[in-house]
Amino acid sequence: MKVLHIGKYYHPYIGGTEVHLSTLAEELKKEVGIGILASNTRFKTSLEKYDGINVYRLARLGNFFSLPLTLSLPFWLKRQEADILHFHLPNPLSVLSYFLSRPKGRVVVSYHSDIVKQRFFLPLIKPLLIRFLKKAETIIVTSENIIEDSLILKKFRDKCKVIPCGIDLSRFRPDSEVLKKAEEIKQKYGKPLILFVGRLVYYKGLEYLIKAMQEIEAKLLIVGDGPLRNKLQRLAGHLGVGGKIIWIGEIENEKIAAYYYACDIFVLPSNIKAESFGIVQVEAFACGKPVVSTNLPTGVPFVNLHGKTGLVVPPGNSSALADAINRLLGSSQLCKIYGQNARERVEKEFTKEGMADAVLKVYRAAGQ
Repeated sequence: MKVLHIGKYYHPYIGGTEVHLSTLAEELKKEVGIGILASNTRFKTSLEKYDGINVYRLARLGNFFSLPLTLSLPFWLKRQEADILHFHLPNPLSVLSYFLSRPKGRVVVSYHSDIVKQRFFLPLIKPLLIRFLKKAETIIVTSENIIEDSLILKKFRDKCKVIPCGIDLSRFRPDSEVLKKAEEIKQKYGKPLILFVGRLVYYKGLEYLIKAMQEIEAKLLIVGDGPLRNKLQRLAGHLGVGGKIIWIGEIENEKIAAYYYACDIFVLPSNIKAESFGIVQVEAFACGKPVVSTNLPTGVPFVNLHGKTGLVVPPGNSSALADAINRLLGSSQLCKIYGQNARERVEKEFTKEGMADAVLKVYRAAGQ
């Protein structure tokens, strides 16, 4: 069986959907042939063999509200031969490209979230999206919450199948090198440590975490980069919390585990439902860390169970964030209990093997 994944970008591009796609592809390649169609970050089309997977990175003209403009996508989609076409949405251009090219192959959709940033475009794309979803054999979602919150998905409830994102647990083993680096981080920045990992973009809600730091006596490590970095740094300076925040920048995946092990608490303050799952929560779970996250109508609170693996607060509420963080900082026993529960949850619910097995069953059912 040959499977072609169509996504916005692909590893090593940093983003939650991209991490999910690369993890899934790496595991699926053991059972099926895998190809990737994704955008390049520049105006050049290239074919790469990435860990045994054919990755077509298509020339990008630029971005339109975070949507890469890869105008050659219909041409390349038509050229590929695959039994299964696995589309990762939202990506309006890939939906349009499907109807322009009419490729062969059964359609499977991973519906990561509704269109959020380009929602003004929704009246135009919605009829086409509904028509496209009618063609899908199965619509994969990462949590039941996404179905309940989406007016579009409610029309296709019978086609939807919940398959949570999984991670490679071996990346987060506490070997001697990881623990040594974690200890160095603690020594360098002091204790207690709060950690955020992710791109510095509009839906991450970092401005609320920065405001919350006015009420918290701890250091905040921000791992990641993005277009809002300068704006967020100015906000931290204006609020007088610049000395509490360390801007780590982007780091390689292989080095991220040490930061999770170094921290006391992981925080995901996302404020908009473009945050569809929050796979960084799962990574923190793998390292036995409690999480503070927000009650979005997505997979975020599905992952982080309030009062069991961490605390869940209303989105866009700095005071609630501060209260939750301070509650955990004030109780090492509670952190320990939540961290143990978190590790057990990731081993049971969020492994790459479990995710890939469930997706393979979808492919086989679609191919019958």
